[in-house]
Amino acid sequence: MTQPTLTSTPTPAPSGRTSAAALGAQVGAGKSAPMERPKDRPNAGRSRPAWMSRSVVNVVLIIAVAYALLPQLWLVMAATKDLGDLFGTNGFAPGTGFNLDENLRYLVQAQDGIYLRWLANTVLYAGGGALAASVLCVMAGYAFDKLEVPGREAVFGLVLVGVMIPSTALALPTYLLASKVGLANTFLGVFIPGLVFPFGVYLARIFSASYVPDAVIGASRVDGAGELRTFWSVAFPMMRPGFVTILLFQFTAIWNSFFLPLVMLSDARLYPVNLGLYVWNTTAMSQGKPEDYLLAITGSLVAIVPLVLLFLALQRFWRAGMTAGAID
Repeated sequence: MTQPTLTSTPTPAPSGRTSAAALGAQVGAGKSAPMERPKDRPNAGRSRPAWMSRSVVNVVLIIAVAYALLPQLWLVMAATKDLGDLFGTNGFAPGTGFNLDENLRYLVQAQDGIYLRWLANTVLYAGGGALAASVLCVMAGYAFDKLEVPGREAVFGLVLVGVMIPSTALALPTYLLASKVGLANTFLGVFIPGLVFPFGVYLARIFSASYVPDAVIGASRVDGAGELRTFWSVAFPMMRPGFVTILLFQFTAIWNSFFLPLVMLSDARLYPVNLGLYVWNTTAMSQGKPEDYLLAITGSLVAIVPLVLLFLALQRFWRAGMTAGAID
C-alpha cells in the first residue's frame, strides 16, 4: 500500500498580527521607496536672486532717503550763513555766526515786506483753491459712481483724458482764454485754473465705490433724503479720507505751481512765493546782487514749512484712508 504524502500547509497568522518576515519586507520596501517632493512648495530650495536680498533693498532705501533729505539739510545749513560763509564754507556746515534770525529779518523787510505778501498770495491760491477743488472733486466722483445719468461713462472718459494732459501744456491756452475774458494778470486768473483737478475726480470715484455702500445710499433715499442731503450727511463722512488725500495732492500741486503764474502775472504784488523766489534768484545772477541769494535761500526754507505742517496735521486722516481697506 502506498502511504499518502503529508504536506505541511503554513498556518495563516492570526488577525491583527504581522509576521517578522512580512514586517521586514515592509520596512525594506519603505527604505527603498524614494521620497516624493511636496507639491505645495514648488519653489522650495531655490535661492533668492541677489538683487532681492535684504542688504540691496536697504541700500536702495538709504539712497532714496538721502536723495530726499540732503537738499533739505543743505537748505537749512545755507539759511544760517551770511554771504561770506555761503560761498566760502562747506555746503552742509552751519554758518560761523548762525545768522538765521538775521536772515529772517532781512527776508521780511526786503522790498517793503513783499515776501509776506507773496506768502499770503500762495496761501490763498493753494489753500482756497485746494479746498474748493477737493469739494468739487468729491461731489463729481460721487455723482459718477452713484447717479445713473445718461452719458456718464462718456463724460468720465473725457475726465480721464484730462488726467493724461500735463498742466504745463495747458498754461498757454489758459492764458489766452484768460486774456480774452479780462482775467490775465489778476488773482482769479491763477485761482480759477486751480479748481480743475481731473485726477481728483478719478480718485474720488474710486473712494466712493470702495467706501460708500449702495445699500446705505438706497436706505437714505427710502427714508426720504434728497441727493444733496444724502451726499453731505451719509456719503461725505465715509469719503473723508479720500477728501483729505485729494486736498493734500492739490494743495501741493498749486503751492509748487510755477509756469502758469509765470505766463499769467506781470504784477509783482500778485506773485506766488515760487515766482518771487525765482525773480530774486534771477536778479542775483543777472544783475550782480549776491544778497538776493540769501533772500532766495531763506525764502525757500520758509516756503516749505506750511507744507510740512499741513502733512503733519492731516496725516492721521490720510493714514486711516490708506488702511481702511485692510480692515473687514
